[in-house]
Amino acid sequence: MPERTEISTLGEFGLIDHLTKNIEIKNASTILGIGDDAAILDHFGKQVVVTTDMLVEGIHFDLMYTPMKHLGYKSVIVNLSDVYAMNATPQQITLSIAISNRFSLEALDEFYEGVYTACERYNVDLVGGNTCSSQKGFIISVTAIGEVDADKFVKRSTAKQGDLICVSGDLGAAFLGLTILEREKKIFLETKGVQPDLENQDYILSRFLKPEARKDIIEFFAEDKIIPTSMIDISDGLSSELLHICKQSKVGCTVYEDKIPVNDFARQFAYKLELDPTACALSGGEDYELLFTIHQNDYNKIAVNDNISIIGHITEEVEGGILITRGGNSHKLTAQGWNAFP
Repeated sequence: MPERTEISTLGEFGLIDHLTKNIEIKNASTILGIGDDAAILDHFGKQVVVTTDMLVEGIHFDLMYTPMKHLGYKSVIVNLSDVYAMNATPQQITLSIAISNRFSLEALDEFYEGVYTACERYNVDLVGGNTCSSQKGFIISVTAIGEVDADKFVKRSTAKQGDLICVSGDLGAAFLGLTILEREKKIFLETKGVQPDLENQDYILSRFLKPEARKDIIEFFAEDKIIPTSMIDISDGLSSELLHICKQSKVGCTVYEDKIPVNDFARQFAYKLELDPTACALSGGEDYELLFTIHQNDYNKIAVNDNISIIGHITEEVEGGILITRGGNSHKLTAQGWNAFP
């Protein structure tokens, strides 16, 4: 049996000391991190971007199939993705957790291993947070702080008619990863002793359990002097996020089904499950890709990037959101993604 250390043996401050003992500061803007009443940050005249998100056990994640290290990593990534969606660079995070006594110190060490792995990969400093007890379950709250050069931040509300609609990466695989995990969980609970069959779907599973934020796309924008006219990250599905841009920008959109990027492994697995790959991309969510619009003058710059697909264009508000199918038919785009309060 693996060793189990009860968190109660450390106390609150002993736990904080244990979890943060190896922190190394990476950013010059971090003047003072963990250890005082508050962190001190100096962003040298740049504009500051702040975002926060909460993950609740049983709502946003299931520990029956989510490893603690993966959960720690993903908890950071979902917040960094929001910073990148503002065309900003994340610099610091704070992390607060509420835990019940069913979690051991070793389990929290695994969770923080994932947190620190994400911080290292994205060059982000963990500068504060809080720990407290929970009557049941695991609650995670992360705040991310980033910076952007003056007047280079990008909002959702600034798309213009004629702009091209672009998306990074591929869509729908994370939803399919969740689908296979939920399927195997159901079989396991109904038939004790049956081992999960994940069908060697490593790509699909990793897209759900260990997503990445698109730091590379923001770096590409900077290198090629591209400033999108609007941008949002895809956490709730392509259709939902695109309609957010349209509503806040007071525009319409036309998207072409055959231009929506879907990974070949994901497409074939969707067919195996008798699911429509396009529906998975439009409504699945948790891809954490970037959806953005650009001026037509930037077409040649974008077209050479294999990690970006141009999937449509912005239209007049009166036209609404339209999907053109492979067969040439028009359908109204509807938001069927994540509902926070079902």
